[in-house]
Amino acid sequence: MIKNGSHAVKEEDKVESSSFSHSPEKRKRVIRVWCDGCYDMVHYGHSNQLRQAKAMGDYLVVGVHTDEEISKHKGPPVFTQAERYKMIRAIKWVDEIVEGAPYVTTLETLDKYNCDFCVHGGEWILWTLINVKITKCSFEYFGICKCKTFSCILSPQGPKGHSPWTGVSQFLQTSQKIIQFASGKEPQPGDTIIYVAGAFDLFHIGHVDFLETVHKQAEKPYVIVGLHFDQEVNRYKGKNYPIMNIHERTLSVLACRYVSEVVIGAPYAVGKDLLDHFKVDLVCHGKTVVFPDTDGTDPYTEPKKRGVFRILDSGNNLTSDDIVQRIIENRLQFEARNQKKEAKEMAVIEALKHKEDSLKTETALTNN
Repeated sequence: MIKNGSHAVKEEDKVESSSFSHSPEKRKRVIRVWCDGCYDMVHYGHSNQLRQAKAMGDYLVVGVHTDEEISKHKGPPVFTQAERYKMIRAIKWVDEIVEGAPYVTTLETLDKYNCDFCVHGGEWILWTLINVKITKCSFEYFGICKCKTFSCILSPQGPKGHSPWTGVSQFLQTSQKIIQFASGKEPQPGDTIIYVAGAFDLFHIGHVDFLETVHKQAEKPYVIVGLHFDQEVNRYKGKNYPIMNIHERTLSVLACRYVSEVVIGAPYAVGKDLLDHFKVDLVCHGKTVVFPDTDGTDPYTEPKKRGVFRILDSGNNLTSDDIVQRIIENRLQFEARNQKKEAKEMAVIEALKHKEDSLKTETALTNN
């Protein structure tokens, strides 16, 4: 069980940025931080970048590029710009987004949006520094990028890449990482406790629209999301689902501003014990099919019996299957893009290696 909350910045997160900012009490003005990117296939790595960026100041402004700019520089995005704008707005550490942000960030960009400094995720930091000449800060990106997600979908056995930035790596969950994402907010008197459950795989705009709809069901909602274990998800979804494991899905859901708490490995059947333990007032489900439990029974029998079950229509029918289909339909373009991206990364690695070797040689000659 992991408690969550919106716009909370923990004190330990502030420690990460001690060299960049001071406590609000010691400052006379708000520190505005700028981040920018494509934010296509938004995942917990993006969320972690934004979490750390917010901890470096008081107000986080996130620039999101247009479909046209992304297609020009990287290839076609999986999600439309409207979908990507909404995904970033749903991340709890984001205060403001700039739609159609310039692909190349300049000092003029920071001045226009009154930002004090610019930060960037660690995955592209070297390449960005070489080409843009703006000081940015490297973040722990949790070893994931969109290319790795593509690789899991297009080649479940794993890619054959050689770059440390492009490929599939094993994500290792720790209690500290979960604590960094969760705020520990307790339900307050008068809160309506709402429970929803599911896989929430490849956490996407369909999930966001559903959770936003759930959040609107009460004046003071406290939304608990139950996440099913990987084996359970595979039982009712089949194929190679889930794409993201339980730990990855946990962080993705925790980053959503509409979520208050997460239950890791929630039981498939929403039974009496769960409802009583969390003092659930309302159980919601979307318009998607409800698969029966292993014994063939309806997993929502108990909340229906209590009269607290509600089907919601978020107006968004997007599913994880739809996302996979988008990627498969553009497979050749995505694979070509990944190969081009990896070639650039390998060029940077070779250049750094050459520079390191040259410095070693110079040092050795000097000492002799």
